[in-house]
Amino acid sequence: MLNKQKCAVIGCGFVGATIAYTLMQNGLFSEMVLIDVDENKARGEEMDLNHGIPFAKPADIYAGGYKDLHDAQLVIITAGAGQKEGQTRTDLVDQNLKIFRTIIGEVAKYNKECILLIVSNPVDTLTYAALEFSGFPKNRVIGSGTVLDTARLKYLMGQHLEVDYRNIHAFIIGEHGDSEFAVWSSANVSGIDLEHFCEECGKCTDLDCLHDLFTQVRDSAYEVIKCKGATYYAIAQAVLRICEAIVRDEDSVLPVCTYVDGPYGLHDVCIGLPCIVGRSGVKRILEFPLSETEHQSLEASAEAISSVIRDSSLRRK
Repeated sequence: MLNKQKCAVIGCGFVGATIAYTLMQNGLFSEMVLIDVDENKARGEEMDLNHGIPFAKPADIYAGGYKDLHDAQLVIITAGAGQKEGQTRTDLVDQNLKIFRTIIGEVAKYNKECILLIVSNPVDTLTYAALEFSGFPKNRVIGSGTVLDTARLKYLMGQHLEVDYRNIHAFIIGEHGDSEFAVWSSANVSGIDLEHFCEECGKCTDLDCLHDLFTQVRDSAYEVIKCKGATYYAIAQAVLRICEAIVRDEDSVLPVCTYVDGPYGLHDVCIGLPCIVGRSGVKRILEFPLSETEHQSLEASAEAISSVIRDSSLRRK
């Protein structure tokens, strides 16, 4: 029987360690196992996190092995080669597929009922790979998708429009990468159509100025990597948000990466789309109206992901 208060983090690099720290601070899980190919690294993170436990909520955090996953409800995978300056997410695919084949095989060996949450890049391709390698139902293999990209968009829009970013409702969907795009047609500020809000606020005369914000969102990871070598704080918060939706069975709408075969006319691809997320994973993909241009952008984004899958010889069985 799965322990709903237990998770695992596989990969204790910058992203994995920061996710573990963020989850520890939040107190969402009472048990967390850390796994890394470098056992000393996992052990070091275990000690460092536990030394801060007196300032947080009680939890059993320990470095372990794949056998320790047997009753974990949620397995978060961040392992893989990191994205370097000048390197796209898709450039990482061949290197990380080899790593993933081993990891997913070990996870499935000891736990076939958990939810897999993929964070490693390129996340869309690796979510597809995790689905193939594990044989799990599609609802229980989730990628972090464009949850972070959407948060970046809301933050920049809030700054530009001088309004609380929590009142901004807009999505970035598609690939977590260069072909992602903003869905402006349904964007709003507390129910007020975005175009109308822009006209009223006087910050800009139309939506054209907001396209520059999207460009910043799309390229922000490259900029952060250029400045500090890696991105990890914001993605850790995005992972926490997904974990909350699952553990608390919130039925939250989040643009996670999920397997699609039919919705939006897309077939046999894992891609970031708004989904209802709860205890069983992805409960439903939401299909909301897209403009003709946005639908074309979604098809192009799906094809960009599919081309990487084809080039890497990955196939669903």
